[in-house]
Amino acid sequence: MNGWLFVLAAGLAEVAGVIAMNAIKRKPSALAYARLVACFGLSFGLLSMGLKSGMSISIAYAVWVGIGTVGAVVVGILRYGESARPLRLFFVALVVAAVVGLKLVS
Repeated sequence: MNGWLFVLAAGLAEVAGVIAMNAIKRKPSALAYARLVACFGLSFGLLSMGLKSGMSISIAYAVWVGIGTVGAVVVGILRYGESARPLRLFFVALVVAAVVGLKLVS
């Protein structure tokens, strides 16, 4: 169970890294770059801890990428006014379905 918590936290840190990336795009600064490095470093570290718990790398990586991808899209829509067209949301749902499918067949 701890492995899942580490991977979930790693995915959330990945989303924080994407937010930091957008801050750099809007207004580059040393602090924004430090946040980016810290968030992605934390994300990789937490993912590594999740893998040490015995999770398979294929599932852990898929969940991590899925959280990062879906989280980035949700943040983009809610915070930055990006498109929420039905077809875009459909493809995000496919990402979620693929991650769940990988877990079910492993």
